[in-house]
Amino acid sequence: MSQAKAKKQKGENKAKKSPKGKVPDEKDEVDLSMASIGHPEIFPLVLTTQTQAIFNCRVDEDVTEENCFKIIKKEDIIQDLKRRAKISDFYPIKNVILEYPGEELLVVLDANFQYGQNFYLVASEEAKKNLLKPPETAEEKQEEIKEEVENTVETLEIQPYRPPVQKPWISLGSEKEVEEESVKDTVTKIKYMISRVRRKFGAPITFTDNNASDVKDSYVECTSYQDKTFSIKMLEKDVGIQMVPKVRESSTQTKWTYPKNAATQYFPRELSDGEKEDYLSSEKLKEFLTSVHLRMEIALQQNEIMNPFFDDWKALAEDESSSGGKPEVYLQAYQSFTDLRYPKDRTISCVCWHPNIDGVIAVSARQRVSYEEHINLSDKSLLQQPAILFWSVSDPIQPQLLLECPEDIYCFQFSPSDPNIIAGGCINGQVILWDISEHEDKLQNTKTDADGNKVTAPPAMKDPQSRTETPLVKHCADSPIEHAHKKPVTDIIWLLNYFEDNQTGADSENKAEMPMKFATCSPDCSILFWDIPDTKLSEQPLSKKVTEMNMFYKPRGGPDTSKHLDLSWKPLIKINLCKSGISQEYGSTRIILRVLHCNFKSSERVSARERRRSLKGIKDISTDFFVGTEDGEIVYSDWKIEIENDLPIPVNKKHTQKYTVHTETINTLQRSPFFKDIVLSIGGRKFAIWKEEVTYGAILQSSCSSGRYTAGQWSLTRPGVFFIGRDDGNVDIWDLLKKTHELSYFQNISESKITFISPWIAPSKQHFLAVSDDLGVLHVLEICQALSDPLRNEHDSVLDYFEREVKYLKYCEQEFREYQDLQAKTEQKSNWKHKGRKQV
Repeated sequence: MSQAKAKKQKGENKAKKSPKGKVPDEKDEVDLSMASIGHPEIFPLVLTTQTQAIFNCRVDEDVTEENCFKIIKKEDIIQDLKRRAKISDFYPIKNVILEYPGEELLVVLDANFQYGQNFYLVASEEAKKNLLKPPETAEEKQEEIKEEVENTVETLEIQPYRPPVQKPWISLGSEKEVEEESVKDTVTKIKYMISRVRRKFGAPITFTDNNASDVKDSYVECTSYQDKTFSIKMLEKDVGIQMVPKVRESSTQTKWTYPKNAATQYFPRELSDGEKEDYLSSEKLKEFLTSVHLRMEIALQQNEIMNPFFDDWKALAEDESSSGGKPEVYLQAYQSFTDLRYPKDRTISCVCWHPNIDGVIAVSARQRVSYEEHINLSDKSLLQQPAILFWSVSDPIQPQLLLECPEDIYCFQFSPSDPNIIAGGCINGQVILWDISEHEDKLQNTKTDADGNKVTAPPAMKDPQSRTETPLVKHCADSPIEHAHKKPVTDIIWLLNYFEDNQTGADSENKAEMPMKFATCSPDCSILFWDIPDTKLSEQPLSKKVTEMNMFYKPRGGPDTSKHLDLSWKPLIKINLCKSGISQEYGSTRIILRVLHCNFKSSERVSARERRRSLKGIKDISTDFFVGTEDGEIVYSDWKIEIENDLPIPVNKKHTQKYTVHTETINTLQRSPFFKDIVLSIGGRKFAIWKEEVTYGAILQSSCSSGRYTAGQWSLTRPGVFFIGRDDGNVDIWDLLKKTHELSYFQNISESKITFISPWIAPSKQHFLAVSDDLGVLHVLEICQALSDPLRNEHDSVLDYFEREVKYLKYCEQEFREYQDLQAKTEQKSNWKHKGRKQV
């Protein structure tokens, strides 16, 4: 008892004398010892795994709960403080370690966290010896426990209550781990882009109430789409991998050969007449013919039964692609065209292949400005004359022909009945006509031989001097500005002509003698029908025909042959596209007409006034057409034409259906070459497929793409394939037999946006795709076999798919109408109940 008291008193006196036991002043360092609980010689420590490895005190390896003591040299701790400085785990008690009198310090594992950390340091030699000496007997322990209980009772009775002292927080490195594990908002915010038509800027806005029950399924959808500017970033991870390549010794020995010159001389072996007679009359030849006669007869019969020229490899490739194999799909660059004079700093607006001359393609370019900016820059634009260029695939260096234009050409088309006649639409609304019949031989690259016959010369036989002289063809007629469109002509479509005989009443198509007509549309909300006069001299150029008929206006800078022309070339019919119920109109950008039947009487064909005859012929026209607008709307309408006072008037508008599938201007509206009632529309970030006389909506519409669609075309050989150009220079290839919800393939063609796409089939069964970009470059690509050769029963499969979609669309429309009827009956019953309650 007395020895224990003496030891305790001695420890307390030493603690009072030690600077660690003093009450800390403002200038002293913070006291980290356990003096508050009666152990000033104990300092808790947090030893990380790195520090444990340095001083060989790893938990459960070097120190355990049974063997929890570890002796560390003072010099090793000082070296660690010098090397790691504040990062060292002993830095908070640096002064205690430096003032320690001994050479070795005792570190104890606190497995139960009695003092709040995983280790604690003993800062006195006496305490170290007490902890390291063997344990005392059980009787002494019991006596010491009793004395400590009595002392604690005395101290509790005598000492007053001391509240806990608040200590400042000391960083031990844990805040870095907390910061690494914390969750931070690194995802960029979602952005919405809302666009509007230019002409609606500054227009007054009126808000109206919209009943949700009027919308289909009572749900208004804001369709989402993938934006390529956003992507999910993956956190970086440190991953280690170790691999050793297999080493193998090998050797080979080859025979070295070297090239050497060698020559031989031979002469044909000829038989004399006697030798020939001997061979023909020999028995050996007769026996041979007799032996092979039966086999030869069987081979000839097999050639009649089966096709010996059938390509088995091609059929095998079709079977592999239809059975799930992946054929090689690509658009291979074949040729590119650019001219440094005419399309410089311009974008290509329209591309057309010549209908009859193989390998000839026409291109028009316009400035990259709007119509209003074009008017302001009209003086500067005179320095660069606009033109339509004719290129040949066999000669990519020099254009074959140039068509002079008064203004930038927005669109143009060859006449299907006479490809020498070309109609074009200008950016100022005028309609232009050209006649290239005098230059047809140059485009065909034909020459006249000594007998007067035309012979086609190969591309290699072209005269080099002819490359420097490109003929310039002036337009033979243009429409007066007062009778033209008020805005740029965005689309031209030629109409088919039919003749009805008075005697038989049968319809017959006559391309040579019948008047040719075409229609134009413009964002000025009008559709104009134009007529080209008829003449008996069908072999004369159009410029001479126009002079004889006195029907056209003299073009600026035109030839003297048209000096007798007056200002009488006006559109036959003008149709204004008005929205039903309001005064607002549709700004049309694309148009598709049905097959137009123009009934001309034979007695009226030879009358003196062709214009009156044309009006009477148009009397029985009935038009059903699709129109694409600037606002992205698809309008399907029908008019009946009547003639009053020799003037055509569109009356009896039977129906007008409007569909809002696209959000931006319609740039493509094309009828399928395989199904005359299937129409493809492209605008904004969507495309849609329509069927005539189906008024419920589109039978197929795509989701929003990552880029804007700028052009599109159907395939000429595969009913379920079409190509779409985008603003990022890619061409998307859609194959409806493979996927209908997403594109099948895509390929990058240019760095700028695609402006026009036009396919063509060469006589050699090669399939080409002309793609133009915003930089004025025309790319001619060769379509691979997988995209050009139709699959087995592809036409029937695509037709079945369209019919299934139409049936599904009708079913949805029927369900929606039944739901509306049920909702109307429910509202009516509720109104009756409400009225009955009021009367009661």
